[in-house]
Amino acid sequence: MTNLQLATFAGGCFWCMVKPFDEMPGIHKVVSGYTGGWKEHPSYEEVCSETTGHFEAVQITYNPDLFPYTELLSLYWQQIDPTDAGGQFYDRGGSYKTAIFYHNDDQKQLAEESKKELSESGRFSSPIATQILAASPFYEAEEYHQHYYKKNPAHYNRYSIGSGRAGFIEKHWRDVNR
Repeated sequence: MTNLQLATFAGGCFWCMVKPFDEMPGIHKVVSGYTGGWKEHPSYEEVCSETTGHFEAVQITYNPDLFPYTELLSLYWQQIDPTDAGGQFYDRGGSYKTAIFYHNDDQKQLAEESKKELSESGRFSSPIATQILAASPFYEAEEYHQHYYKKNPAHYNRYSIGSGRAGFIEKHWRDVNR
């Protein structure tokens, strides 16, 4: 039986967090959803209203023998502005903040080491604001949000550019082989 594990990352708009992971070797599934809040089974409208405490997030089912958690972390950092404590790019508010949700002690330790490495790298002049939190119940987002980049590629591309995410990634990570 394959050794599948879960990784959960909040990186602002979940539409933009699926594509980078979706077709990597060892990635079995990437699901958009909500986590970290107190309301059970929240809707998109409720999460966006900032009344549930949830983050927009992706939950990744992966094979660590083919794509180790450290590589997931590295790819995650390359999708976000880890210094922004108020959201991500155009999207503001708690539901768009960044966080790594660990599922076990190993993930917690690797996430903390990864955050420290990034902080000490000199890549960013501001402190790293991304939180490292224990995983909590994850609620799948509505079907129309799943794999949005495939369902609505033109809108997805305009959003990625218009929100400032694509330009930020290019500016801060162009030197990294992706």
